[in-house]
Amino acid sequence: MSLSQLIVNFGHGILGTLQIFVLTLILSLILGAFLAVLRVSPVPIFRFIGGLYVNIIRNTPGVLILFFCAFGLPYLAVRFSSDPGVNSYFYAVLALSLYTAGFICEVFRSGISTVPLGQSEAARAIGLRFGQSLRFIILPQAIRTVIPPLASVIITMLKSTSITSAFNNQEIIFAMQNAIEKRGDIVVPILIGTAAVYIVLNFLLGRAFKLIEKKAVILR
Repeated sequence: MSLSQLIVNFGHGILGTLQIFVLTLILSLILGAFLAVLRVSPVPIFRFIGGLYVNIIRNTPGVLILFFCAFGLPYLAVRFSSDPGVNSYFYAVLALSLYTAGFICEVFRSGISTVPLGQSEAARAIGLRFGQSLRFIILPQAIRTVIPPLASVIITMLKSTSITSAFNNQEIIFAMQNAIEKRGDIVVPILIGTAAVYIVLNFLLGRAFKLIEKKAVILR
């Protein structure tokens, strides 16, 4: 494998990682926000369901959830496509989304708890329902306070995409393994290059959140 082929190989890996990351980010944010609403709901059964999910997910290794999705869902006849490669891809995305959502939920919930209780009471006093007070008063303030911890969870999620290589998903670690198989004479440079790719991606993501955080501070 020539140098140009190595670069192309890693390019495909980076693109695959970013695709998994973006899809997982969207799904985990939606599910995490929904779970956070359940966690602060005035309905006891909703709070119980949200708390049960979070406690189970946070105390279960992410790899185990990935293995359950990869092996358990096919056993239960849950498939996204007749193509094994497509199924493997979506099983990985689903596992990462389910796992990350539990942590995002707690981040959102902690942000909601920072909003003074008096504002919720004032919202009820003027006739706003629970959902309306969350949408118009509580969440806009909570989201601005949770940007730093949310950034930490999302950066961790980006690094966690590496475990999807175990099921032959095209991403950075898969590209690294492929490169090592073809060029065993330059293992150390390949490993260093792989680490450098993750460092750059995490740095750029961190900078993006820094900019978002500054913007949120201005908007306060």
